[in-house]
Amino acid sequence: MASGPREAVPFRGMAGYDDDLRFAHVLADAADDITARRFRAVDLRVQTKPDLTPVTDADHAAEESLRNVLRRARPRDAMLGEEFGRTGSGARCWVIDPIDATKNFVRGVPVWATLIGLMDGDEVVVGVVSAPALARRWWAARGGGAWTGRGLTKATRCRVSEVSRLEDASFSYSDVSSWGESSRQDGFLGLARSVWRTRAYGDFWSHVLVAEGALDISAEPEVSLWDVAALQVIVEEAGGICTDLTGKATPDGGSVVCTNGLLHGQVLDYLAPSA
Repeated sequence: MASGPREAVPFRGMAGYDDDLRFAHVLADAADDITARRFRAVDLRVQTKPDLTPVTDADHAAEESLRNVLRRARPRDAMLGEEFGRTGSGARCWVIDPIDATKNFVRGVPVWATLIGLMDGDEVVVGVVSAPALARRWWAARGGGAWTGRGLTKATRCRVSEVSRLEDASFSYSDVSSWGESSRQDGFLGLARSVWRTRAYGDFWSHVLVAEGALDISAEPEVSLWDVAALQVIVEEAGGICTDLTGKATPDGGSVVCTNGLLHGQVLDYLAPSA
């Protein structure tokens, strides 16, 4: 069955990564201060990147701000950001998307977020997703569960659903055209016909809804590391599974599939490339 409402409970520290998680919230505060002020601004400046996706002055300003905070507070840590690449060579690397769902941001749709992940080697150990226009955050650290709320003082535990049959499942995906350009189109359409309900919530929103138990499946065929890092630890700490389309549990596989775990194998079978 799908998950229902959960009572807000006091947040408790995340085992082993408490300081890192709290610092990730500090970074999110800094980003929110910039992005929320620029959202729906009449003088918002929008450019087109070489990959034909939009980027705004808010994307650049937010990432620059987080880089400055990291340089002062965590000088030994590296950072990888969508807009300005990687700096530093440490094993610990903050992976940041200053505005995920920039197209929504540009059009005045309030579903966008800053994604902040911390990788220790190849493993994502902390993730924060901050969506100030929705007045919501989602966060997790290894060993401490996944949580959602407005901040650390009071939060609700995230748990994935218990839906075990595809015909009862809700599936959210990125836009149809991205699937149509791949050899997985037939499988995607087959999966969409097999589930109870489909919606294209897209971007971070699809995946945090899986972590909350509101959805059971989410998938995108084309993503970058900064799109996935923060989300992977949140979904996994909520009891779900997050892999690429080949089934590898990595944030840099170029694609992402999140499920409640019970449906993961079936979903991957559907989304396998056509012969």
